[in-house]
Amino acid sequence: MRLARARARAAVRRLTPWARARPTFLVIGAQKSGTTSLHRYLTDHPAVLCASPKELHFFNDAYRLGEWWYLAHFPWRTSARAVSRHLGVRPAIGEATPAYLFHPRAPERVHAFDPQMKLLAVLRDPVERAYSQYQMQVRKRNETLSFDAVLSLEEAELAAELDRIRDDPTYVSPTGLRRSYVARGRYAEQIERWLHFFPREQLLVLTSEALFRDPAAGTAQISAFLGVPDWHAKDHPRQSAGAYEPMSAETRARLAHTFEPHNRRLEELLGREFHWTKPAVGAPAMLIP
Repeated sequence: MRLARARARAAVRRLTPWARARPTFLVIGAQKSGTTSLHRYLTDHPAVLCASPKELHFFNDAYRLGEWWYLAHFPWRTSARAVSRHLGVRPAIGEATPAYLFHPRAPERVHAFDPQMKLLAVLRDPVERAYSQYQMQVRKRNETLSFDAVLSLEEAELAAELDRIRDDPTYVSPTGLRRSYVARGRYAEQIERWLHFFPREQLLVLTSEALFRDPAAGTAQISAFLGVPDWHAKDHPRQSAGAYEPMSAETRARLAHTFEPHNRRLEELLGREFHWTKPAVGAPAMLIP
């Protein structure tokens, strides 16, 4: 019965993209930085309508399926009109795929789809983010190598995969660029790619630390950015992967040293400070392209 209902919903989607509301915002990243919790805050808002499922991966992995496939996942236009009637505002309509921030082709594809798109990014201490991504791969992809080992493999593998994506617009990485623990934490270069296509006022950058410390302040910023009334979000518990072994002090120090110049570059780019891990004195950096 459940499978039959799922097939029926899929059939309806295929036939009705013309009746769906177009997105006005995207949560673009970063991976393992609290986007699931942010998505839950957004779906609580009566003037925000979100696509289903949460992560559509259209502008990175499913672009070949076309705009009609993408739009079929969004709410009905009638739902958007109902929000306008009841609340007196145009709803914000969007989706959250945290892989977009890192993908080299996503900014130009989003711009081609809608140059007025509003963009939300949530960033996290890049050292903590990298280790959280690794633990996700252990849980979900049966990664058996150590954290230090996969960091070494990233140096050897990732650059070639990124080059293929840049050179071939039809190429989809079979690994989902999963060994990208350091590269995904170099936020400044990723945000610069987005700002090449979008004006600064269309991008809101939050930190997961601030969002979880004071959800009310964070959601107030988001609602103002999206042009919808402020609301009191439900107190969703933060998504946790459970307990796992802590990162070694040596690896933490090396990662912190590696990220320090990129963090400074991010601070200069956005004109604000980020109180993230600082390098241990004398720790060697990791050189990942």
